[in-house]
Amino acid sequence: MLVYESKLKGTKEQYGRLDEAIRTALFVRNACIRSWMDGESKSRNDTYKYCKVLADNPEFPWAKRLNSQARQASAERAWASINRFFDNCKKQIPGRKGFPKFKKNHPNHGSVEYKQSGYKLSDDRKYITFTDGFEAGLFRLWGTRDLHYYQLNQIKRVRVVRRADGYYAQFLIDHNRVEKREPTNTTIGLDVGLNHFYTDNNGETVDNPTYLRKSERKLKRLQKRVSKKFKKGKPQSNNYKKAKQRLATKHLQVSRQRKDFAVKTALCVVRSNDLVAYEDLKVKNMVRNHRLAKSISDVSWTMFREWIEYFGKVYGVVTVAVPPHNTSQDCSNCGKKVIKSLSTRTHKCPHCGYVADRDENAARNILELGLRTVGHISCQNLEAINLQN
Repeated sequence: MLVYESKLKGTKEQYGRLDEAIRTALFVRNACIRSWMDGESKSRNDTYKYCKVLADNPEFPWAKRLNSQARQASAERAWASINRFFDNCKKQIPGRKGFPKFKKNHPNHGSVEYKQSGYKLSDDRKYITFTDGFEAGLFRLWGTRDLHYYQLNQIKRVRVVRRADGYYAQFLIDHNRVEKREPTNTTIGLDVGLNHFYTDNNGETVDNPTYLRKSERKLKRLQKRVSKKFKKGKPQSNNYKKAKQRLATKHLQVSRQRKDFAVKTALCVVRSNDLVAYEDLKVKNMVRNHRLAKSISDVSWTMFREWIEYFGKVYGVVTVAVPPHNTSQDCSNCGKKVIKSLSTRTHKCPHCGYVADRDENAARNILELGLRTVGHISCQNLEAINLQN
């Protein structure tokens, strides 16, 4: 499944109608969750039926204006959050299990999703018209993606996303992306960190861009303007809304910079190696350290790992996540454990005399564990084939 995104160019009145559609989709989602909490909806089909009840209810005339399949998509989102909660309970995940919550309408967030109806693309694929009851009308698609490469029946869904800098249309295309790549006969082990974004088993490093730290001064200044213009207990002025919009746009810019760096770095790593081994880090637990939480969130290790796994499937490269236990403590030369604190940045083994950077030593251990895991998987597959024969 591919996701192509284009910005929607329209009038202020049209954007207001899109806001109504997004707010209605949010209302349907929250209503489905309330129906589940009250015991009325016990399955996904029950939430579909409840969408019909909402549309026929005279107390909610706006619900009928939303496309029927868009209402079903909102019900699917509600049931996905419910199903995720049940899965976390079955897996006995420690801490909070993610009980479904009601979402609020935010001016810089939100989306509405259409399936096969409720919209129409122009013949040249440069314009889209929304035809549901809100009558948002014709929008120009502004972007670099060309939809002519795919048939209309391959576009399974169209999602309208609201962000701080405008409205976007995301096209979910049914296409299996496979890219060809020449084998490089090289393997790599990655140890991510805060001093460097990652260090590989050869000692090569990539600097941490720290986009949030670099933009922190401007973010504080924009936040200060928002606080000055806020009036407690009174209607907020247009200057307050404009200041809040500038702050949200800056945060969006930082998140886009972080994503762009993660995507390009992951693509370079995958295309340059035949096997990529990395740590299976529990970032959710690591950010509980309040001294390092901001820095850990800024480096976006989870996003980097997700893109490595995605590009690994696209280019046919083996990606292995290994447990991080003792990868920094064990000596990659002799295997003996050498206890080190977090401030010790050089690995010095008293048993074999091996000296290396702490992160390089960890990367070599990660690569070795990754190669062991791949070999174990290959043996299991071979045994399964022999049993079948």
